[in-house]
Amino acid sequence: MKKEKGQLIVLSGPSGVGKSTVIAELLGQRDNIYFSVSYTTRQPRVGEQDGVNYNFVERPEFERMIAADELLEYAEYVNNYYGTSLKAIQERLDAGVDVLLDIEVQGAAKVRTRCPDALFIFIIPPSFEELSRRLHRRNTDSEDVIAGRLEKAKVEFKEIPSYDYLVINDKVSGAVAEIEAILTAAACRVENRRSILTQFA
Repeated sequence: MKKEKGQLIVLSGPSGVGKSTVIAELLGQRDNIYFSVSYTTRQPRVGEQDGVNYNFVERPEFERMIAADELLEYAEYVNNYYGTSLKAIQERLDAGVDVLLDIEVQGAAKVRTRCPDALFIFIIPPSFEELSRRLHRRNTDSEDVIAGRLEKAKVEFKEIPSYDYLVINDKVSGAVAEIEAILTAAACRVENRRSILTQFA
C-alpha cells in the first residue's frame, strides 16, 4: 500500500553510539526509506565517500546554501558546518517515501520547529562507560578529542526529554528492531491511514 506522504524520521545520538551501523542495518531491511545525506565542510575520514557518507563541500558553498535558505537545518559542530537539503527531503516525502535524517540535537531542534510531525528518536549506549569504550575502539581520535566528545555527549543527553522515543543500542539488531517497531506504530496512526477511512464513511 503506497503512502500518501512519507514520514520524516530524525535520529540523534552521541558520537560513538553506533548510529551509522544501525542506519546501515535499517536501510538494508527496509526499501521504502531514503537516507538523507547531510552536507558538511569537514574533511572526509578514511573510507568515506562523497555523496554516500556526506556531501563534502567547501565553506563558501555551504554559506551560500545558508543564505539561499536551501537547508532544512544546519549547525556548526567542532568548527565544521553540517546541514540537510530541504529540496531533496520534500521531494521524497511528497512521493510517499520515508526520509531518515541523522542529525545532532541542535539540528533536531530546528527540524522540530519546521516539521513538528516528524518522529524524533534518540539512540543511547547501554552505559556511559560503553560509550567511552566505543570511542576508544574507533582509533580515529586523540584522547583530547575523545574527552571532548564525551563532554558533548553529557550535554546532548540533557535534550533527550524533547524526543519522542529512546532506543538503546546494546546490540545493533535490537536497536534496529526497536526502530522498526516505532516506524510500524507511526504508520498505523489514524492520521496516516485517512485514505482507507473514506470507504467506511
